[in-house]
Amino acid sequence: MTRALQTLIAGSLLLLSAHAAFADSPAELISSFRLKHGEVRVTTDATLNRIAAEQARAMAAKDNLSHEALGSFTSRIAPSRAGRAAENIAYGYDNFEKTLGQWIDSSSHRKNLLLHNATRIGVASAKDASGRRTYWAMEIAGDYEPLVGKDGSKGKKGEKEKVVTVVKRQAAQECHVKLLGLCI
Repeated sequence: MTRALQTLIAGSLLLLSAHAAFADSPAELISSFRLKHGEVRVTTDATLNRIAAEQARAMAAKDNLSHEALGSFTSRIAPSRAGRAAENIAYGYDNFEKTLGQWIDSSSHRKNLLLHNATRIGVASAKDASGRRTYWAMEIAGDYEPLVGKDGSKGKKGEKEKVVTVVKRQAAQECHVKLLGLCI
């Protein structure tokens, strides 16, 4: 192998690893999607990350895709002190970008991603005991919003609406062959 070819290969590998190291965070990817659809940006929240991690680990430990793997969503989300919150779960993909694409393609998960005026998210994944299946959990939350009547009028002063949305997700297709992060 010539020196020039070795340098080209080494440079390409370095570029690929640098790109992976600077890949967009889940908050940046979700914010980008939300901004394109008229919603506000979200930031990573430590409490929501912890809730998502606990949920992903519980599903992985039980090898069961379930919103109830660790208890009710309402009780699990309570420490976030959110007025409005939603959860998306999934399993199958090893990377967040593919999982996010799966959620975007599902109308109910897309609705959660676009939760009106949500400002915080938490995202986590965990592998099952065999290390073959990755479980994902995403918590998205915002503050209380004023009640609005059907006629457009606001509710009584100080009244707020609490919305908690939970959506179940079907499992992603299992990979027959995985090459460079691609599922074939």
